[in-house]
Amino acid sequence: MKDKQRPAILIVDDEKSTRDGLARALQRAYRVHLAEDGAKALDVLNRHDIDVVLSDLRMPGMDGLTLIQRALTRTPQPICILLTAYGSVENAVEAMKRGAYDYLTKPVNLDELDLLLQRALRSRDVEQENVQLREQLDERFGLERFIGKSPALEEVLDMIRQVAPSRANVLIQGETGTGKELVAQALHRLSPRSKGKLVTVHCAALPPTLLESELFGHEKGAFTGATERRAGRFEWADGGSVFLDEIGEIEPQVQVKILRVLEQRQFERIGGRETLEVDVRLIAATNRDLQAEVAAGRFREDLYYRLNVVTITLPPLRERREDVPLLAQSFLQEFAEENGKALEGFTTDCMQALMGYDWPGNIRELRNAVERMVVLARQPRLTVRDLPATIRQSEPAPGGQLPLMGDLSLEEAEKQLILQALEANGGNRTKAAEQLKISRRTLHRKLNEYGLRESGE
Repeated sequence: MKDKQRPAILIVDDEKSTRDGLARALQRAYRVHLAEDGAKALDVLNRHDIDVVLSDLRMPGMDGLTLIQRALTRTPQPICILLTAYGSVENAVEAMKRGAYDYLTKPVNLDELDLLLQRALRSRDVEQENVQLREQLDERFGLERFIGKSPALEEVLDMIRQVAPSRANVLIQGETGTGKELVAQALHRLSPRSKGKLVTVHCAALPPTLLESELFGHEKGAFTGATERRAGRFEWADGGSVFLDEIGEIEPQVQVKILRVLEQRQFERIGGRETLEVDVRLIAATNRDLQAEVAAGRFREDLYYRLNVVTITLPPLRERREDVPLLAQSFLQEFAEENGKALEGFTTDCMQALMGYDWPGNIRELRNAVERMVVLARQPRLTVRDLPATIRQSEPAPGGQLPLMGDLSLEEAEKQLILQALEANGGNRTKAAEQLKISRRTLHRKLNEYGLRESGE
């Protein structure tokens, strides 16, 4: 390994024997820098790019806690680990609250130190990859935020790509938790209106009188509590898009005003006489059957047809079970990072149970379930015992088996997916990474990890 590729570690301790001993133990895997006190450590940090600061807590002059606080103000932040005697563990815990990664008690167990350093650097790499991935997602206008490869999801994504550039109003239908707001965000970001605002209104959360004021604004004195003029959401979104979530909950008197905005692009604030004009695209979502609501007289037929220019229907998760492993793994990585846990994945029987469950709460329920499992996990791999009781006790649904993977381990299944993606894209790593919904850097790491030959660009 080239020297510049090894992580740089700064060992700070006023005891020469400790510094030299740690340096001998770490010099093969790390570029080692030494400092005998906090002031000299800051000088090293000024002159070198340091990945890890390994500092004694008690030192003459600047103590380890102060040093770490100073080190964490730098960009990029180094990983900070404290060395402490048993009697000072409470101070080390306080340092962790202030941003230190972890602590070790003296005398240092070198095997424990080695594992801690590997875990800390791996966690940092994952965090950096996630930052890069989020940046890529923003650049790709949000479509990469949809996780899965099922035909049902691909059909939705194709519809978004086709409809987004148009001026048409869009009605998004689907059960609770299927990702309707995510579709609205993608429609806006892929549209010519992307430089304008996407203003979201959760209609079910507001009573009719307050909803009308939120949408259209009000003049000072229009009603009790209206102490000043207030612009509504349609004004805020002029030149952009308005997303009305759960539009089926809106009362008839508000429906009339929305219809006028769609037909004439005009409205008045509550209590106002001035007619305002706006240029907005309306994206609406509902988990109700609006046709049935129209038939029952609870929703205006003319508004329904204005909204229903284009309909995008999101499939429930039980109709795209093949996407469950990718979604679950994505959520696991997210929550493992948030909770500082080094988790490897799911056992095969645990994943079978996840795929066999019907998910009445859809993606939102899956996300919440995985978060709970991660928080309570005691082993590197999540097992059936980690599942919420409602999932463990449910009857497996038809089709809830891992596709084409039999009894393979999660690692073997992942390896198979990578090979399939590379083959489908002619060996092109960039395209394969896009298909797998991972960064190119992650794909390279997986190829090396599994000993797979790289080819193509």
